Amino acid sequence: MIKFAGLGRFAAATLVLSGIAFGSAAHAQEASPEQLKAARAAIDAIGATTQFDNILPGLAERLKADLIQDSPNYQDVITAEVDKQALALAPRRADLEKEAALTYAKAFSVDELNAIAQFYSSPVGQKLLKDGPIASRETVKAADIWAQGISRDLQKSTSTELAKVIKVAPAAGTDPAAPAAPAAKPAAPAAKPAAKP
Repeated sequence: MIKFAGLGRFAAATLVLSGIAFGSAAHAQEASPEQLKAARAAIDAIGATTQFDNILPGLAERLKADLIQDSPNYQDVITAEVDKQALALAPRRADLEKEAALTYAKAFSVDELNAIAQFYSSPVGQKLLKDGPIASRETVKAADIWAQGISRDLQKSTSTELAKVIKVAPAAGTDPAAPAAPAAKPAAPAAKPAAKP
C-alpha cells in the first residue's frame, strides 16, 4: 500500500526543493493568480510544508549549542541573541510558502488543485493524512511476512520437483565418473599354530 500521507508530503518536499533549485522566476510567469490561490489551498489541506516548520528552530538550537560550547560563560547572552535573530528571520518562512505554491501551480491545473484541497479538507482526507502512514506501515509488515512464506513455499516446491529429475550429488571427494572400487576381500582367518607333538 502506498503511504498516501507520506507520499503527499514527500512529493511536496520534492516539488518545493525542485522549485527552489530552478528558481521562481520561470514559475511566476507560468502561474496565474487563480492557480496560486488554488495551490495555496491544496498546500494547506495536505500540510505540504508543515514538515519544514522546525527548520529555523532546529538551526537556531544547533547554533546555540555550538556557540555555547565555544563560550559557555555567555550562555544567556548567546541564547537571547540567537532567539532574537531567529525571530527576525521567521517572516522569511513566507518565501517557502510562495515557492511551494508556485511549484504546485506549475505541476497541477486549477481544477486538480481544487480537487486536492477539497478531498484533503474533507473528514476522510484528514483521516487519510492521519492514519494512512499507520496503515501503510502495517501493510509493509504484512507484505514482508507474505514474502517470507512465498519464498519458503517456492523453494520447497521447486526442490521437491527438481529432486525427481536431478540426482543427488555424490559425496565430496568421489569422482562420479570413476568405476566403483571392488569391495575389499575379507581378511583370511589367522592360521592356527601347529600343535606340538
